Amino acid sequence: MNQTYTLKQKTNQIFLLLIPILITQLGMFSMVFFNNIMSGKYHSSDLAGVAIGSSIWSPIFTGLSSILMAVSPIAAQNLGQKKNHEVTSVVRHGVYLSLFITIIIIVSGMFWLNPILEKMNLSPRVQSAAYDYLVGLSYGILPLFVYNVLRSFIYALGKTRVVMFILLSALPLNFLFNYVLIFGKWGFPELGGAGGGYATSITYWVILLFTVIIVKTQEPFSNYRVFSNMQMFTWEKCKEILKIGIPMGLSTFFETSMFAVVTILISKYNVTTIAAYQSALNIVSFLYMIPISISMALTVLVGYEVGAKRFKDARAYSWLGIAISVIIAIVTGLLVVIFRYEVAGFYSNEIAVINLTAHFLIYALFFQISDAIQATAQAALRGYKDVNLAFIMTLIAYWLICLPAGYFLSHYTGLGARGYWIGLTLGLLAAGIALSSRLIYIQKNKFTSVKLIDS
Repeated sequence: MNQTYTLKQKTNQIFLLLIPILITQLGMFSMVFFNNIMSGKYHSSDLAGVAIGSSIWSPIFTGLSSILMAVSPIAAQNLGQKKNHEVTSVVRHGVYLSLFITIIIIVSGMFWLNPILEKMNLSPRVQSAAYDYLVGLSYGILPLFVYNVLRSFIYALGKTRVVMFILLSALPLNFLFNYVLIFGKWGFPELGGAGGGYATSITYWVILLFTVIIVKTQEPFSNYRVFSNMQMFTWEKCKEILKIGIPMGLSTFFETSMFAVVTILISKYNVTTIAAYQSALNIVSFLYMIPISISMALTVLVGYEVGAKRFKDARAYSWLGIAISVIIAIVTGLLVVIFRYEVAGFYSNEIAVINLTAHFLIYALFFQISDAIQATAQAALRGYKDVNLAFIMTLIAYWLICLPAGYFLSHYTGLGARGYWIGLTLGLLAAGIALSSRLIYIQKNKFTSVKLIDS
């Protein structure tokens, strides 16, 4: 990464990092997209099962993965301060944390997965599809977490295109294994929606293999010798990651668990409503890859400038990223509303599901704008390593505003399941306002002098 001096240069720098990250994120999301599309084409019960399985796995994965993604702002600030040896240590200990977290998840799943599914009172076929889908995914937890650590390292160096090429090279395999394992083609077992879980796990192992080879053999990554002296382990380095990562993980968990709880609440409706909600949620989640990609670039750029003590540049990147994210959200939200029936048709052949999905998508515009603000404001705060108050703000916004509002609108008005969409939008908007206010505060009060003041 290079120092920038003008608004044009900063915009170019954002997009230089952003576009490969966006393609990577869309590629990662396409795995879930393939799972849902093919499961829906197989049977609506399998789509519902995959939806329930994803609602359980998503907050766990994103929350814990965000802990590991703390490697990115820490490494970026170290690079800004020219402390390259510290970068190596942070990445190495991130890999260790990946192993520890994987063990915790798998052991917990052995005891809690079945009881959770049984309490949801699902139909036998939907419950079976959800369970089998999660079992398939479990084989890919370790490679996914280690990959996220290495990806954060690569992003911190500003080499985002490398990750893009790795993922794009693995996607054809993911599509192929989804097809053969879900529908039982070419002698493979017919697993239905569960086949998507196994296909995704296989892909994660392939992606990790490619990433490790590049980090070990290609410059500038090989200069850091991440995998040498792996026996050099200290809890102090892990604590450094956890100090930033746990609040990041909690913030992400509060958001994704909010969506998961809404999915569980909507599971009380019929299969058509579950399938339509999941289809609509997948569409807006697909578009969410844009602000989340801007966020990843923003965290690195702000962190790098803060590490170099160029606070004016860090401030400029923060608000430029938020503005770009909101503009794109407005455009994509309008397109979704205009073409909602055509988009919904990709997810199902059933007219009732298509119509209800299209109806849910009417709320997409305001949902997109609110999500764009909160995602990028939070990313800028992470670049400053100001994360503790953010997770309290997200807890209040998502669990004390979003869910109560959604539940009230759904059960005490005539909105039904649509009430949850309005509640989601209100929660995201509240988070966006609170996080933006915090960003303004720290920029005015904590990062104005030459000396870096810890938050």
